[in-house]
Amino acid sequence: MPPVPITTIGLLVASNVFMTFAWYGHLKFKTAPILVVILASWGIALFEYMLQVPANRWGHGTFSAAQLKTIQEVISLSVFVIFSWAYLGERITWQHGVGFTLIAAGAWFLFQDWA
Repeated sequence: MPPVPITTIGLLVASNVFMTFAWYGHLKFKTAPILVVILASWGIALFEYMLQVPANRWGHGTFSAAQLKTIQEVISLSVFVIFSWAYLGERITWQHGVGFTLIAAGAWFLFQDWA
């Protein structure tokens, strides 16, 4: 088995791909009935949970809970940027870059040992 950080981050990336499709994939299908969209999203989200839960369980101890959440959020935003550009065809602007850079700076601070 790969080292815990690689396993944890790999599972979090995969889980975020599923969750991004569960939350936003339906935006291309605006004529689909809402109940169908909700059920499809739940079905996709099941796979997200099947990856997210082991990632957090195995990663906790190597990472604190706050670090795991921060890793997940940075991955989530990274996956979303690619998804919104490649799947939804939306533009990525400089404001997105600035906002994500500030979030990344916050993540960097969380991983510093100031004690």
